[in-house]
Amino acid sequence: MQVDPRAPELVAGDFVAMMHASRMCVLVHDAGTKRILWANPAASELLGWSVSELRPLKANDMSSSAQQYDRVIGRALLQEAVEKGTCRYEWHYRSRSGRVIPTDVHAVRVELAQGPAVMVQFRDIEREQEIEQRLRLTTSYVDALAHHTSTVALMLDRTGLVRFATDTALALLGADPAGELGPLERHGTLRLGGRPSTWDEVRDRAVPVTAVQLAVRGDADPVWLEGSLERLRDVDDAWLMLLHDVSGRVHEEVRRERELQRENYLARYTAMGDMAMAIAHELGQPLAAAGNFLGGATRHAEALTAAGELSPTAAEPLTFGIGSAVRQIDRASTIVSAVRAFVGHLEHVRQVADLGGILAECLYFVRLRADAAGVEIVVREHPEPVPVRCERVLTGQVLLNLCFNAIDELAARPPEDRRMVLTTTIEGDEGVLTVDDQGRGLPHDPFAQSFTAKERGSGIGLALSYRIITRQHGRIWAQRRPEGGSRFGFALPLARGNP
Repeated sequence: MQVDPRAPELVAGDFVAMMHASRMCVLVHDAGTKRILWANPAASELLGWSVSELRPLKANDMSSSAQQYDRVIGRALLQEAVEKGTCRYEWHYRSRSGRVIPTDVHAVRVELAQGPAVMVQFRDIEREQEIEQRLRLTTSYVDALAHHTSTVALMLDRTGLVRFATDTALALLGADPAGELGPLERHGTLRLGGRPSTWDEVRDRAVPVTAVQLAVRGDADPVWLEGSLERLRDVDDAWLMLLHDVSGRVHEEVRRERELQRENYLARYTAMGDMAMAIAHELGQPLAAAGNFLGGATRHAEALTAAGELSPTAAEPLTFGIGSAVRQIDRASTIVSAVRAFVGHLEHVRQVADLGGILAECLYFVRLRADAAGVEIVVREHPEPVPVRCERVLTGQVLLNLCFNAIDELAARPPEDRRMVLTTTIEGDEGVLTVDDQGRGLPHDPFAQSFTAKERGSGIGLALSYRIITRQHGRIWAQRRPEGGSRFGFALPLARGNP
C-alpha cells in the first residue's frame, strides 16, 4: 500500500479514537498476570461493566460457568497467544446481567510501552449461531425431502429443465442422480384436463398454481401421476411440481371402461342371438315349403316323362336344376338348425375335450376360407392329446373366429406372406392353442381396447371369444410377433384325472 506523502500523519490519539469507535470488542490483558488493563467502549457495552469495573474481574466473574470456560483454560489460551503470538478460539462470556454471550475470539500478543500484553478481540456470534442452526435444520429438512420421502417433487426452470428431483421422482423417471436430468418432456407426457399438453402451456397456466398430470413411461404400463405446478414467489425462474401416484385409480377406471365395452359387445351379441333365433324360426317353414314344392315339381316332371309328354333329354336339365335347388334348401335348413343350436347353447358345460380334436374339427372350414384367399395353413400339433376342460362347440367357435380374422388380414398381404401357423401344446397346467400370421401386426391389444381394427368389423367375434374363454377359467391374448405379424392364442385348464 502506497501512502501519499502529502497526507498528514496519524498521531497516537487518532488510534485511540479509532479503537473507541470500533464495534469490535477489545480487552487488553497483561501478558504475565492476565489481569485486564483496558477495554474499549464496545466491550464495556456488551459485557455491561465500565473499564474500572472490569479491571479487578477474573475469568470466573465474566465467563460462563460451564467447565470448558474454566479460568484455568482461559489463562492457558491467553498464554498461548503470549508464546505463539496469536490464538483463535470460541469463548462464552457472561455479562453483568447474567446473559451468556458466545463470542469468536482472536487473541494477539502486542508490545506496549510498559511491556508485553495480549489484545483480545471478540464479537458476539449468538445471532450467527442461531442462523447456522436454522440453516442446519433447513438443510436436514431439504435432505429429508430429497432422500427420505415418498413425495414426487420436481424443481424446473422456465424452459422445462428439471433442476432438482427427490429420490422418489428420480426412481420413477429412471434418471441418473449424477447426470443431467434434462427436460421433463423427455421423461413423460404432460397432460391438462386429461389431454396431452406441452410444458409451455402448463407453465403459463401456473398463475401461480395449476393442476397437472404426468404420464411417465414405465417398463410395461405408464405410471400416472397427478398433482400441481406452482410458480415460486420471490424465486426467479423456478417452478415446483408436486405429484402423487394415481396409477391404481387410472387402471381401475380403464378396467371398468373395458368391462363396460365388453358388456356392450355382449349385449349386441345377445340381441343378434335373439334376432338369429327369430329368423331361424321364421325361415324354417318357408324352407320346408320350398322343399315340398320342389319335391312336387320333381314328381310331376317324372310323371310327364313316364307319360311321354316330356322327353328324357328335356327332362334331364330340369331334374338337375330342381335337384340342385333341393340340395341348397337342405343346406340352408342345416345352417338354420346349426344357428339355433349354437345361439341357444351358451351355458357352460363341464366336459373334457382334446384341443387337437377341436382343431381337427375346425380345419375343414378354416381351409375352405383359406383356399379362397390363397392362404397357406401349417398345423403343428402336440404329439400327445391335450385334454382341456371346456365347452367343445363354443371353444371351436373361438378358434374359427381367430383363424378367420387372421385369414382376412393375410388376404391383403403379398402372396409370399400369406401363411398361417396353428399350434397346440401343453404349458404347465394349461393346454394352449396359438394362431400366428404374417400380417401387419397389431396396433394395440384388441382385448384391452377396441375389439376390432377392421373397417367394417363389429368386434363381436373377439368380444364373444374373450367371454367364452374367460368364463371357462382360461386366458386369451393377442401380441405382436418379433419377426412380424401377430399371434392370437388362448389357454384352458388341463383336465387332470377324472373330469
